[in-house]
Amino acid sequence: MDGIAQTGFAANSILLFIGDVFVRWVPAATSILFGFGGRGEEASATVGAIDAPVPAPQIPGTLEILSQHGEYVQLSHAWMQFVAISVAIMLFEIFIIIYSLIRTRQIRQEERQERLAIVHPVAAKDTSRVALRWARIVEAAGSEDDHKWRVAILEADILLNELLDVLAYRGETMADKMKQVVRADFNTIDLAWEAHKIRNRVAHDGAHFPLSAREARRVIGLYEQVFREFKFIA
Repeated sequence: MDGIAQTGFAANSILLFIGDVFVRWVPAATSILFGFGGRGEEASATVGAIDAPVPAPQIPGTLEILSQHGEYVQLSHAWMQFVAISVAIMLFEIFIIIYSLIRTRQIRQEERQERLAIVHPVAAKDTSRVALRWARIVEAAGSEDDHKWRVAILEADILLNELLDVLAYRGETMADKMKQVVRADFNTIDLAWEAHKIRNRVAHDGAHFPLSAREARRVIGLYEQVFREFKFIA
Protein backbone atom coordinates (compact mmCIF):
# COMPACT_ATOMS: atom_id res chain seq x y z
CA MET A 1 0.00 0.00 0.00
CA ASP A 2 2.90 2.35 0.67
CA GLY A 3 4.07 1.86 -2.93
CA ILE A 4 0.61 2.72 -4.26
CA ALA A 5 0.46 5.86 -2.09
CA GLN A 6 3.90 6.97 -3.27
CA THR A 7 2.92 6.37 -6.90
CA GLY A 8 -0.25 8.41 -6.47
CA PHE A 9 1.69 11.24 -4.77
CA ALA A 10 4.27 11.29 -7.57
CA ALA A 11 1.56 11.31 -10.26
CA ASN A 12 -0.24 14.17 -8.50
CA SER A 13 2.99 16.18 -8.26
CA ILE A 14 3.65 15.68 -11.99
CA LEU A 15 0.13 16.78 -12.93
CA LEU A 16 0.41 19.87 -10.71
CA PHE A 17 3.74 20.75 -12.34
CA ILE A 18 2.32 20.31 -15.85
CA GLY A 19 -0.71 22.41 -14.91
CA ASP A 20 1.54 25.17 -13.60
CA VAL A 21 3.56 25.10 -16.81
CA PHE A 22 0.54 25.56 -19.04
CA VAL A 23 -1.35 27.99 -16.81
CA ARG A 24 1.49 30.26 -15.70
CA TRP A 25 4.53 29.78 -17.94
CA VAL A 26 3.05 29.19 -21.41
CA PRO A 27 1.42 32.63 -21.73
CA ALA A 28 4.56 34.44 -20.63
CA ALA A 29 6.88 32.25 -22.73
CA THR A 30 4.66 32.69 -25.77
CA SER A 31 4.85 36.45 -25.48
CA ILE A 32 8.65 36.27 -25.59
CA LEU A 33 8.99 33.66 -28.34
CA PHE A 34 6.42 35.02 -30.79
CA GLY A 35 6.98 38.71 -30.21
CA PHE A 36 3.29 39.45 -30.72
CA GLY A 37 3.77 39.90 -34.46
CA GLY A 38 0.72 41.46 -36.13
CA ARG A 39 -1.07 42.05 -32.81
CA GLY A 40 0.25 45.47 -31.89
CA GLU A 41 -1.44 47.25 -29.04
CA GLU A 42 -3.77 44.36 -28.21
CA ALA A 43 -0.83 42.02 -27.61
CA SER A 44 1.10 44.63 -25.65
CA ALA A 45 -1.89 45.26 -23.42
CA THR A 46 -2.25 41.54 -22.83
CA VAL A 47 1.42 41.17 -21.94
CA GLY A 48 1.14 43.95 -19.44
CA ALA A 49 -1.80 42.18 -17.84
CA ILE A 50 0.02 38.88 -17.35
CA ASP A 51 1.28 39.29 -13.81
CA ALA A 52 -0.72 36.40 -12.32
CA PRO A 53 -1.81 32.90 -13.38
CA VAL A 54 -4.25 33.04 -16.30
CA PRO A 55 -7.60 31.37 -15.48
CA ALA A 56 -8.19 28.19 -17.44
CA PRO A 57 -11.16 29.54 -19.48
CA GLN A 58 -9.01 32.46 -20.68
CA ILE A 59 -6.00 30.44 -21.80
CA PRO A 60 -7.17 29.83 -25.42
CA GLY A 61 -7.99 33.50 -25.98
CA THR A 62 -4.73 34.63 -24.41
CA LEU A 63 -2.64 32.32 -26.59
CA GLU A 64 -4.55 33.41 -29.72
CA ILE A 65 -3.80 37.06 -28.98
CA LEU A 66 -0.12 36.47 -28.18
CA SER A 67 0.77 34.11 -31.04
CA GLN A 68 1.66 34.97 -34.60
CA HIS A 69 -0.46 33.97 -37.59
CA GLY A 70 -0.71 30.17 -37.79
CA GLU A 71 1.03 29.58 -34.48
CA TYR A 72 -2.23 29.43 -32.55
CA VAL A 73 -3.47 26.59 -34.77
CA GLN A 74 -0.29 24.64 -34.12
CA LEU A 75 -0.57 25.30 -30.41
CA SER A 76 -4.18 24.13 -30.45
CA HIS A 77 -3.23 20.90 -32.19
CA ALA A 78 -0.35 20.35 -29.79
CA TRP A 79 -2.64 21.04 -26.85
CA MET A 80 -5.23 18.53 -28.07
CA GLN A 81 -2.49 15.93 -28.44
CA PHE A 82 -1.25 16.72 -24.96
CA VAL A 83 -4.76 16.37 -23.53
CA ALA A 84 -5.28 13.04 -25.30
CA ILE A 85 -1.95 11.70 -24.03
CA SER A 86 -2.66 13.00 -20.52
CA VAL A 87 -6.06 11.32 -20.43
CA ALA A 88 -4.55 8.07 -21.67
CA ILE A 89 -1.84 8.22 -19.00
CA MET A 90 -4.41 9.04 -16.30
CA LEU A 91 -6.62 6.11 -17.33
CA PHE A 92 -3.59 3.83 -17.34
CA GLU A 93 -2.60 4.99 -13.84
CA ILE A 94 -6.16 4.43 -12.59
CA PHE A 95 -6.05 0.93 -14.06
CA ILE A 96 -2.71 0.24 -12.35
CA ILE A 97 -4.03 1.48 -8.98
CA ILE A 98 -7.20 -0.61 -9.22
CA TYR A 99 -5.22 -3.66 -10.32
CA SER A 100 -2.74 -3.16 -7.46
CA LEU A 101 -5.54 -2.94 -4.89
CA ILE A 102 -7.23 -6.07 -6.23
CA ARG A 103 -3.97 -7.98 -6.42
CA THR A 104 -2.99 -6.90 -2.89
CA ARG A 105 -6.30 -8.22 -1.59
CA GLN A 106 -5.78 -11.49 -3.45
CA ILE A 107 -2.29 -11.88 -2.00
CA ARG A 108 -3.59 -11.30 1.52
CA GLN A 109 -6.31 -13.89 0.99
CA GLU A 110 -3.71 -16.37 -0.27
CA GLU A 111 -1.52 -15.68 2.78
CA ARG A 112 -4.52 -16.22 5.04
CA GLN A 113 -5.25 -19.55 3.34
CA GLU A 114 -1.63 -20.58 3.74
CA ARG A 115 -1.72 -19.75 7.45
CA LEU A 116 -4.95 -21.64 7.90
CA ALA A 117 -3.43 -24.58 6.08
CA ILE A 118 -0.61 -24.53 8.63
CA VAL A 119 -2.92 -24.21 11.60
CA HIS A 120 -5.23 -27.09 10.65
CA PRO A 121 -2.56 -29.85 10.59
CA VAL A 122 -1.06 -28.59 13.85
CA ALA A 123 -4.47 -28.41 15.49
CA ALA A 124 -5.40 -31.83 14.16
CA LYS A 125 -2.13 -33.32 15.35
CA ASP A 126 -2.54 -31.89 18.85
CA THR A 127 -6.32 -32.20 19.01
CA SER A 128 -6.36 -34.31 22.13
CA ARG A 129 -3.85 -32.09 23.96
CA VAL A 130 -5.49 -28.79 22.98
CA ALA A 131 -8.98 -30.18 23.57
CA LEU A 132 -8.02 -31.42 27.01
CA ARG A 133 -6.47 -28.08 27.97
CA TRP A 134 -9.46 -26.17 26.66
CA ALA A 135 -11.90 -28.45 28.51
CA ARG A 136 -10.03 -27.71 31.75
CA ILE A 137 -10.15 -23.97 31.05
CA VAL A 138 -13.91 -24.05 30.44
CA GLU A 139 -14.44 -26.15 33.54
CA ALA A 140 -12.40 -23.75 35.69
CA ALA A 141 -14.25 -20.74 34.28
CA GLY A 142 -17.57 -22.37 35.14
CA SER A 143 -16.64 -23.13 38.74
CA GLU A 144 -17.47 -21.04 41.80
CA ASP A 145 -13.81 -20.54 42.71
CA ASP A 146 -12.48 -17.03 42.09
CA HIS A 147 -8.92 -18.37 41.90
CA LYS A 148 -9.87 -20.86 39.18
CA TRP A 149 -11.45 -18.10 37.09
CA ARG A 150 -8.16 -16.24 37.06
CA VAL A 151 -6.18 -19.38 36.24
CA ALA A 152 -8.59 -20.11 33.37
CA ILE A 153 -7.94 -16.69 31.84
CA LEU A 154 -4.17 -17.06 32.18
CA GLU A 155 -4.27 -20.53 30.59
CA ALA A 156 -6.49 -19.32 27.73
CA ASP A 157 -3.99 -16.54 27.03
CA ILE A 158 -1.19 -19.10 26.84
CA LEU A 159 -3.20 -20.97 24.21
CA LEU A 160 -3.65 -17.70 22.31
CA ASN A 161 0.11 -17.17 22.34
CA GLU A 162 0.60 -20.66 20.92
CA LEU A 163 -1.92 -19.90 18.18
CA LEU A 164 -0.03 -16.75 17.22
CA ASP A 165 3.17 -18.81 17.01
CA VAL A 166 1.47 -21.30 14.71
CA LEU A 167 0.26 -18.41 12.54
CA ALA A 168 3.92 -17.33 12.22
CA TYR A 169 3.61 -14.04 14.09
CA ARG A 170 6.91 -13.25 15.80
CA GLY A 171 7.76 -10.91 18.65
CA GLU A 172 9.15 -10.74 22.15
CA THR A 173 5.70 -10.29 23.65
CA MET A 174 2.16 -11.18 22.66
CA ALA A 175 1.47 -7.51 22.05
CA ASP A 176 4.35 -7.42 19.55
CA LYS A 177 2.89 -10.42 17.75
CA MET A 178 -0.64 -9.02 17.62
CA LYS A 179 0.59 -5.67 16.30
CA GLN A 180 1.77 -7.52 13.18
CA VAL A 181 -1.73 -8.82 12.47
CA VAL A 182 -3.52 -7.61 9.35
CA ARG A 183 -7.19 -7.25 10.20
CA ALA A 184 -8.28 -8.82 6.91
CA ASP A 185 -6.42 -11.98 7.94
CA PHE A 186 -7.60 -12.05 11.56
CA ASN A 187 -11.27 -11.16 11.96
CA THR A 188 -11.31 -11.60 15.76
CA ILE A 189 -8.16 -9.59 16.51
CA ASP A 190 -10.13 -6.99 18.50
CA LEU A 191 -11.53 -9.75 20.70
CA ALA A 192 -8.02 -11.11 21.19
CA TRP A 193 -6.78 -7.67 22.25
CA GLU A 194 -9.66 -7.21 24.70
CA ALA A 195 -9.13 -10.61 26.29
CA HIS A 196 -5.35 -10.14 26.49
CA LYS A 197 -5.70 -6.75 28.22
CA ILE A 198 -7.95 -8.27 30.86
CA ARG A 199 -5.44 -11.11 31.26
CA ASN A 200 -2.75 -8.52 31.96
CA ARG A 201 -4.90 -6.96 34.66
CA VAL A 202 -5.46 -10.37 36.21
CA ALA A 203 -1.75 -11.22 36.06
CA HIS A 204 -0.41 -7.89 37.31
CA ASP A 205 -3.05 -6.84 39.83
CA GLY A 206 -3.86 -10.31 41.14
CA ALA A 207 -6.60 -10.40 43.77
CA HIS A 208 -6.82 -6.59 43.67
CA PHE A 209 -8.44 -6.81 40.25
CA PRO A 210 -12.21 -7.38 40.73
CA LEU A 211 -13.45 -10.32 38.68
CA SER A 212 -16.97 -11.72 38.71
CA ALA A 213 -18.06 -15.13 37.46
CA ARG A 214 -19.98 -13.49 34.63
CA GLU A 215 -16.97 -11.45 33.53
CA ALA A 216 -14.66 -14.46 33.69
CA ARG A 217 -16.98 -16.48 31.44
CA ARG A 218 -17.31 -13.55 29.05
CA VAL A 219 -13.53 -13.28 28.70
CA ILE A 220 -13.21 -17.03 28.11
CA GLY A 221 -15.89 -16.59 25.45
CA LEU A 222 -13.69 -14.01 23.72
CA TYR A 223 -10.81 -16.47 23.59
CA GLU A 224 -13.17 -19.15 22.30
CA GLN A 225 -14.27 -16.99 19.35
CA VAL A 226 -10.64 -16.40 18.40
CA PHE A 227 -9.79 -20.11 18.59
CA ARG A 228 -12.84 -21.12 16.58
CA GLU A 229 -12.02 -18.69 13.78
CA PHE A 230 -8.84 -20.68 13.11
CA LYS A 231 -10.39 -24.01 14.13
CA PHE A 232 -7.79 -24.29 16.89
CA ILE A 233 -10.47 -25.95 19.00
CA ALA A 234 -13.32 -28.17 17.86
